[in-house]
Amino acid sequence: MNPYHKLYTPEDSAVVFIDHQPQMTFGVASIDRASLINNVTLLAKAAKEFNVPAVLTAVETESFSGYIWPQLLDVFPGQPVIERTSMNSWDDEAFRNAIKATGRKNILLTGLWTEVCVTWPTIEMLGEGYNIYIVEDCCGATSQAAQEAALSRMVQAGAVRLTTIPALLEWQRDWAKKEHYNTLMGLVKAQGGAYGVGVEYAYTMVHKAPQSALKPQIVPQKAGH
Repeated sequence: MNPYHKLYTPEDSAVVFIDHQPQMTFGVASIDRASLINNVTLLAKAAKEFNVPAVLTAVETESFSGYIWPQLLDVFPGQPVIERTSMNSWDDEAFRNAIKATGRKNILLTGLWTEVCVTWPTIEMLGEGYNIYIVEDCCGATSQAAQEAALSRMVQAGAVRLTTIPALLEWQRDWAKKEHYNTLMGLVKAQGGAYGVGVEYAYTMVHKAPQSALKPQIVPQKAGH
């Protein structure tokens, strides 16, 4: 089926995190770096909640790029990180084997930098029959022009663009499914930005649920003040 006409599920998708490392982060100019780290961490936590396989890979960790962000490693404690020398992850046999081992054809791809280390494996994986979804606000490029050019090139090759919040909501799909609901809403409230604020408001003001923190004491103003 044409991937444009098919929604992925937790059972048929995997997520890949490429080179979320300090040296690569220094060069990011297409997105606020604090937002980038937040988005990547949120996606990783959601993937873990839905039991979606994750592949972590890094390039030249000790000689150039530094270790993968601790915020990401903390989500997958003890998981091996595939170490590479190649800029193109798909050139690395261990990376290819890790992707194949997931048994999934729908791959959510994230990484630094978008114009190189995300674009190149995307093009080759599309050629190998994978459906690639670029979670673009979990990616960063060296300029906005580089980001847009890379996204354009990947879309022309057959990739699909999306962002963090719809990426994780596609795993949930139906609010009647309660297995992951509370955990997902907790993640969204903590890291989902404006959407998270809206969820917290609905919980506390509409549904009268207890607040996440202690309820503040509201002191009425005296007349004339």
